[in-house]
Amino acid sequence: MKSRAFYAKSTTAGALAALMLALTACSGGGGTSTNSPSKDPEQTGQTAEGGKQGGKFDLWLGWTTTVNNDSMVQKYWRENEPFVDVQIESTQGDASTALNLKLNTGGFDDAAIFGRSDVINTSMVRSGTIQPLEQYFDMPDKYPGLASIPKQYLDAMKDKDGHIWSIPTWFDQNPQDPWPGWASLGWFVREDVLEKAGMKKEDLATIEGVEQYLKAASQQTDASGNKLIPLGFLSDANDENVILNTFGVSTSGGGVVPVEKKGDDYEFIYDNPQYKEAYKWMNKMYNEGLIDKEAITDKKERYKEKNQSGRIAMNAGGFFNMDASLWETLNGPTAPAWYLQTIPYPKVAGVDKVGINTIINPNPGDDVYISKNTKNLDAILKFFDYTLTPKPEMQQVVNEGPAGTFWDWVDKPLGKWHYIDENYTALHDSGDAAKKASTTPELYATSSYSNEWYPWWNYEATDSVAGRQKTIDFTNAISKMGAIRVAQPYDLVKSEPGSLWEKYSPELENVRKEYKAKLMMAKDDKAFEAAWTEFQSALEKRAHWSELKDEWHQLLSKQFPGA
Repeated sequence: MKSRAFYAKSTTAGALAALMLALTACSGGGGTSTNSPSKDPEQTGQTAEGGKQGGKFDLWLGWTTTVNNDSMVQKYWRENEPFVDVQIESTQGDASTALNLKLNTGGFDDAAIFGRSDVINTSMVRSGTIQPLEQYFDMPDKYPGLASIPKQYLDAMKDKDGHIWSIPTWFDQNPQDPWPGWASLGWFVREDVLEKAGMKKEDLATIEGVEQYLKAASQQTDASGNKLIPLGFLSDANDENVILNTFGVSTSGGGVVPVEKKGDDYEFIYDNPQYKEAYKWMNKMYNEGLIDKEAITDKKERYKEKNQSGRIAMNAGGFFNMDASLWETLNGPTAPAWYLQTIPYPKVAGVDKVGINTIINPNPGDDVYISKNTKNLDAILKFFDYTLTPKPEMQQVVNEGPAGTFWDWVDKPLGKWHYIDENYTALHDSGDAAKKASTTPELYATSSYSNEWYPWWNYEATDSVAGRQKTIDFTNAISKMGAIRVAQPYDLVKSEPGSLWEKYSPELENVRKEYKAKLMMAKDDKAFEAAWTEFQSALEKRAHWSELKDEWHQLLSKQFPGA
């Protein structure tokens, strides 16, 4: 959910987030380390405060991060609960490539945590380098945290022999009352530009109203005298999916492909006729100069620069891709980002409801695998038993230490909180990755979360900078716009080893990426129709689309009998 796209964080509410499943895959990148993890395979105990014997293990992260194994939080873990020395190693390069290399050279030393993936799980199990873990979830006296994991998560993880090959993490503690998460995908307008155009937010209620605004905005200039870009989005992060949603196309799910139930049948994303209509609209806007000509090729930093300088009059997509820090540092109208406001999805003729872009999926988002050759099993189990303690605030405790160390409650537990250690705060909020890494390894993904309390909606400092509240206001507004729902069984259909989905999913994604560019940038209607015909052909010939759909129905019946 990736560098971990959804895991990128700042010191404010906005940047910690993206905890919702908006189906855009993510990938790891290269990590840096200011303190390399220990490679000593022997379990080395140390006498911690209070005379308790600690353990030590190496934890390989399946994502990019800056590592400092002498961080303040890790020191706390060594010297206090859970009395474990956790030495972290970050992924170098692409996560899948790094995993294959590691497994082909004997595997990792102790434990590894990766974002949940059928491909990764299959690779781990097939490698023969990991051990089954099911017995440890049934030891409430010794491992109460592991025993508290909701049974429905564990049952779903069992293979045909009853084995569970990982410790699930980053799940909702109460799947019956899930946390709604951050809603970040929507439409955003510059109110100052809107006012100069002589329009109001109500005028943007329809797609025709949006077109009128884009044309008016195209005649305005920024502070440097450059013509404004009417509509911008980061296609590299699939931001244009919000436009698909506006036209009634669902783009999100936790399974192999976005699907919506239509009566007694199911409609797949590329079979929805509105998929073509959405791209036809984008192509029209593109050829009229109303969509950024660099939308397809821009990377995040370039997109951020355009938003920071005030070049863009309207955005579609995720506000984290725009970079929430642009407004979260503001106390007033001192920069263009101050004027950003979200608007409801504009109505399109013939579309009864917007498509879904975010699935509330309470299921685990990460998996911890343990080497069958580790000599530090007890330390590993002890640590994750601690991180999976079923308390609402546990993600905060794991990320920043327990209350009373580097942070504390302002008045009462599960209320507002603030940092209390000046040195920790200065380093943590410095904006320097190495300095921040000296405070915490940010391993909140090793814990779980709860609808009862979420830290970044209760951060006291949010009250001190007006712009920080905008992020919370955005997500609260977007969550009510109809593009979010709780996961259904058909959202969670997974590929299986040897399946057609395992074989052809990469090519299906290649086809999608290739033709979204061709459809959007087609020079005229004739070229658009030709590109659409090519797209349909490529789906079948290259991605075996009909075969994939047939197998999807088989997998649904197999994985969710009676669904």
